[in-house]
Amino acid sequence: MANMLSTGISGLNAAQVALNTVGNNISNANTAGYSRQVVQQSEAISQSNGRYTIGTGVDVVAVQRAYSQYLTSAVWSSNASLQHATSYNNLASTLNGALSGSGNLQGSLDSFYGAFSTVANAPGSTSGRQALLGSANALVTVYNTLGQQLGSQQTQINSQIKSTVASINSVIGNIANINQQIRQASGTGQPNALLDQRDALVSTLSGYLGVSAVTEGDGTVSVYSASGQALVSGSNAYQLSSGGTVYDPARSNVFDSSGNDITSRLSGGSLGALLDYRGNVLDSVQNQLGQAAVALGSSVNAQQAKGLDLNGKQGSAIFSVPQPTVLPASSNLGSASVVASISDVSRLTASDYTLSYNGSQWKLQTTAGQSVPLTTNASGSLSADGLTFNLSGAAQAGDSYQIQPTRNAATGLALSMTNPAGIAAAAALSVAAGSSNTGAATIGSINVSDATNPALLNNATVSFSTPTAYQVTDASGSVLASGSYAAGQPITANGWSLTLAGTPAAGDTFNVSANTNGLNDNSNALSLAALANVGVLNGGTTSVLDSFAGLTTQIGNVGSQAATNLTTQTSLNHQAVSAQQSLSGVNLDEEAANLVKYQQAYQASAQIIAASQTIFSSLLTAVQR
Repeated sequence: MANMLSTGISGLNAAQVALNTVGNNISNANTAGYSRQVVQQSEAISQSNGRYTIGTGVDVVAVQRAYSQYLTSAVWSSNASLQHATSYNNLASTLNGALSGSGNLQGSLDSFYGAFSTVANAPGSTSGRQALLGSANALVTVYNTLGQQLGSQQTQINSQIKSTVASINSVIGNIANINQQIRQASGTGQPNALLDQRDALVSTLSGYLGVSAVTEGDGTVSVYSASGQALVSGSNAYQLSSGGTVYDPARSNVFDSSGNDITSRLSGGSLGALLDYRGNVLDSVQNQLGQAAVALGSSVNAQQAKGLDLNGKQGSAIFSVPQPTVLPASSNLGSASVVASISDVSRLTASDYTLSYNGSQWKLQTTAGQSVPLTTNASGSLSADGLTFNLSGAAQAGDSYQIQPTRNAATGLALSMTNPAGIAAAAALSVAAGSSNTGAATIGSINVSDATNPALLNNATVSFSTPTAYQVTDASGSVLASGSYAAGQPITANGWSLTLAGTPAAGDTFNVSANTNGLNDNSNALSLAALANVGVLNGGTTSVLDSFAGLTTQIGNVGSQAATNLTTQTSLNHQAVSAQQSLSGVNLDEEAANLVKYQQAYQASAQIIAASQTIFSSLLTAVQR
């Protein structure tokens, strides 16, 4: 009877454990991160009776999670991709919102260039000139607003990077603590609740950045970033930190526990999205918008200088254009100072640069690592990509400077002209043929080639000693230039370039002087209006309008691709979670069936115990007789 009783008791205990497990599954059906638990049973070792063996019941081996490391890792990976896509799409949507919410830059550019045509129609009208300055001010406001919004997003991203790193450190600290608890509990069975908690934490961590996890022999997991950076090992958490770069203390980068900058090595999750978007989209957009602002201000100011205002003076700048930003490295040991300026807008790029000194010479490369040749000028300055670097002081080997030619140009663009009379609508120079000329040469055009020449507006005379030889003299008779003449070949002096057609006769002259018809002349106003379609950037092939149109298209593409990627990653994540839950999730119908099955098993085992008690009682009664 003892074997029958113990067999019944073992079945009763097994059914009770199974019922408790089913109950726990049902209770946690809606608990996030819970893995369905399964009772593992095995037949108890049978007893031999010589000719046969008798079963001795059942043993409960373990209560295990319905779990697949492969499926769980797939969920973590898809979650990292989904959170990256979600954060990236949110940032791209904010960028598109900033572009549309800052004002119509395209419309403001059209109005501004169109206002020059209005001035050209009535050069002496004050109202037309005043309207032009109003359009210029509105255009500057749109540039400033958009630049400020991009700068604000830059600030927000830097703040989000800091807070995300703090969240990562909190999670990896909790994972390390649970690792320690799991290690201590490993001798008393599988700690399912702790394992679920740890998996949930790793899943949370994967939302911040791409991770991988390796289960160790003692039950703990080692967690690594997607690039192999150790984050957790056993009960040790290797925390990250955020801080400024060597050039910009306001720009948040990420550093490992040893202080190494690992920003470029992190990917996946919301942190990867912040770093990816900032480095590949926002920096570029800010630079390109600034490049367009520089092109606008520089081209208009340059054309202004080629004309005369209502007071008969050479045109002054309409816009104030910011100079490039130079950020010295905090590790610099020398006393060198670098001042950067824009010398050729047509060669200006949207890149940022690093200027470094190796102890014998200066080297320049983009922040992406591409080397850029430097030209040494006669003055000792250096030039590259439309930039000029003026150096002073003594540099030491290893010193470096980050150059941002256009990053802050849109925010810093300003209207410097307030007097409508200052608009240079008239051509700066006029040309008159000598009254005694006998040749067939006629005036083609006169253009300002160097508006900075101090003698630009001085009177000068071009005289021909022969039909093929000329010289240029000033009012005192001093020779300014001379050379051989051919029809259509420019004659240059004092910053202007004169083109004649036809063949002159010996003794013919042409007089160059400041334009005295400023109130009625509209030549330079027409040239200013034509700047809307004149190539300024990329070697003179891209106009300001084309540049902004290209930037708008780029931003639109970023938003469209981000939205498409979010849709794709959402679908992939749903598939991964569905596959994982098909194994580890609680199915209430299945659990209800198990509940009935184990309840019947419990009742049957109880009947075995009752039967053994009845038989044992009958035996005792028979013996007593």
